[in-house]
Amino acid sequence: MRGHQQVEIQMLSKIKLEVLVSSEEWEEKVIDTIQKAAYTGKIGDGKIFSYSVRNAMRIRTKETGYDAIQPE
Repeated sequence: MRGHQQVEIQMLSKIKLEVLVSSEEWEEKVIDTIQKAAYTGKIGDGKIFSYSVRNAMRIRTKETGYDAIQPE
């Protein structure tokens, strides 16, 4: 084989953070806070995704909706 090139790959460690908030006001505050804390200006700062949760259920009690996400 001709033309072999060595390529060095550097992997960045990753974390995934999931946050559930109760209103659009809190959504904006949380996104702003995460962006400020995670920002370095370099590749790997990450992404923030925001989406609606239609429902939730606490399996043990079968509570749904808002009741399901309240601390016990």
